[in-house]
Amino acid sequence: MGATMRAMVLHRPGEPLRLERRPLPNPGPGQVRVRVLACGVCRTDLHLVDGELPEPRLPVIPGHEIVGVVDALGEGVTGLPVGSRVGIPWLGWTCGSCRFCRAGRENLCERARFTGYTLDGGYAEATVADARYVFPLDETLEPVAAAPLLCAGLIGYRSLMRAGDARTIGLYGFGAAAHILAPLLVWQGRRVFAFTRPGDEAGQAFARRLGAVWAGGSDQLPPEPLDAAIIFAPVGELIPRALAAVDRGGIVVCGGIHMSDIPAFPYRLLWQEREIRSVANLTRRDGEAFLALAPQVPIRTETRAYPLERANEALADLRAGRIQGAAVLVP
Repeated sequence: MGATMRAMVLHRPGEPLRLERRPLPNPGPGQVRVRVLACGVCRTDLHLVDGELPEPRLPVIPGHEIVGVVDALGEGVTGLPVGSRVGIPWLGWTCGSCRFCRAGRENLCERARFTGYTLDGGYAEATVADARYVFPLDETLEPVAAAPLLCAGLIGYRSLMRAGDARTIGLYGFGAAAHILAPLLVWQGRRVFAFTRPGDEAGQAFARRLGAVWAGGSDQLPPEPLDAAIIFAPVGELIPRALAAVDRGGIVVCGGIHMSDIPAFPYRLLWQEREIRSVANLTRRDGEAFLALAPQVPIRTETRAYPLERANEALADLRAGRIQGAAVLVP
């Protein structure tokens, strides 16, 4: 029998992940195999497991905030030597030839594949990845602390780019992404207003500790109009609340891959050139820019580590809102 690895596998949405022995994957042309050191548990994984994302490839190994070490190279791979520390993000493959790829908008590729969704991901002891979508990481980065940067950090950064040059920014849902983005905003000289679940005093104290000038429930209005708001919580009813909180000309950015239905709201909330924007995936340029910026701040993630076999527990804690910062699996 060939070499094997342990992996947590989703066979059917709505069911717990199963701990299985899988053959150790071999990298194909243009791929690398990575020994996983840590893999973040993202809300997107929760949407996958709960059946809120369409057409996953089943069975599938979830996980797309992967930090590991290259331990085998496929044909034609250069620049990622065996033994190097790397990160693997959500966007796992693009065609390079559709109109979006040709225009430098690979995050909208018509045939894109996604780590831990349509490609096997990092809830395992090893994984393979397209070398084009593998980021070299500083060897000094602690793997558990670095894992959330690969999605929560990257999506937070892309959401910020969509918010433009806003100086006062509201963050709705103060979880993995917001706790990474807030220190970056403070470092840039912007003012952060944090919105948590109503009554979450611990979450609001956490936000203030990370530099928020104000923190309150998502059912409240901030003490002054905002230039922009970024919504990380997958709750559609937050969109009209955020529109009410931003000033004329303000921007509301939806930073998640899935959101509950948006309720009807009066046009006056959108009037005066307010905008609603969504964020989809990331580009390699986003990854390179953010991962170069993070050490300058420096961004320090707050994490709770779980053994690989307790992935279902980590997902349950995330679902119930019991995690400040980010959950990370350690094989």
